[in-house]
Amino acid sequence: MDVLYSYYLEYFQSFGINEAWAILLWYAMTFAIVAVLLIGVVLVLVLVERKLLALFTVRKGPNRVGFWGCLQTVADAIKLLFKEDIIPDKADKFLFWIAPILVFAPVMAVWGLIPWDSRFCIFNSIVGVLLFMAILTFPTFGILLAGYSSNNKYSLIGAFRACVQTISYEIPLVMSVLSIVVLAQTLNINNIILAQSSNGIFGWNFIPAFVGMVVFFVCAIAQMNRTPFDLPEAESELVCGYNVEYSGMKFAMFFLAEYAETFIISLFMAILFFGGYLSPFGGYIVEQLDINFVTTQFLIYIEQFSWLIIKTAIILFVIIWIRATLPRLRADQLTAFAWKVLLPLSIINFFVVSVIKYMTMGASYV
Repeated sequence: MDVLYSYYLEYFQSFGINEAWAILLWYAMTFAIVAVLLIGVVLVLVLVERKLLALFTVRKGPNRVGFWGCLQTVADAIKLLFKEDIIPDKADKFLFWIAPILVFAPVMAVWGLIPWDSRFCIFNSIVGVLLFMAILTFPTFGILLAGYSSNNKYSLIGAFRACVQTISYEIPLVMSVLSIVVLAQTLNINNIILAQSSNGIFGWNFIPAFVGMVVFFVCAIAQMNRTPFDLPEAESELVCGYNVEYSGMKFAMFFLAEYAETFIISLFMAILFFGGYLSPFGGYIVEQLDINFVTTQFLIYIEQFSWLIIKTAIILFVIIWIRATLPRLRADQLTAFAWKVLLPLSIINFFVVSVIKYMTMGASYV
């Protein structure tokens, strides 16, 4: 990424353009690329989820718009954008407007922290894990504002449920992430991947922190408000929860944020526990091919990106599978499960991982 940025600045300076304008345009282009990728990922993810849910429940699923129903999500998105934007008379209009932005913007921001291969990361921060966890708590504030500003009791109950859920599951989630930080001895996301680069699949973090991986997965589903933790929306109880009064583009932003967050947290889990862009075989397949050095380096980046997407796709498949299989929990069951089961397990996992790290590193760990 640094090399690409240097080439970019040199190109602009060759035309005598001020560096400040070049930097501004760089961030504008980055934002536009991330936005386009995000929308594309959400469209594909929604279609795949519909197809898989249809498969699990023995239905046909989308099959009318385009070949094999592939354009169904595009048609739904167009329909959603042209719907009338309605604001309730007694709603707090400013908070009603700003709530979808507070939910959507943080999800876009964390995309820049993800290393897609060994060279490409938009913002490679030394405290990337801390930033990732902090930024992803902001959508809950947006949900709370959406529920409060709608002046609707169903919206308000859904927003309160989201807050309770986030507070309950955030602590075990952070504890499971801290165990990975202890193993890797760094808060940099790319360095966490590199710390798993020895011994192929046997060097990945899910082996010493298996319990932490399970806790993280369960808490991540709750963080994403996915089944069986979709109480903030709960169509059968709260109609649609915190976003029941939203329509048109504002509802689309909630929808985009939910699916984009699902994808990005699955990516984060693949990085923390399954080696990110690393190959499970220790070395890369393209290194075994008889091709020149430059082409090999280029193909390695593509292979790294492919491994990351494959691992993420497997995690997403399990999340969709759970949605098609498990019923929704009651509110009391949800909080009891978090405080009585997940929190103790996350603490035990953190202690075990710390002991393993101390035994492997000895006095240098202290």
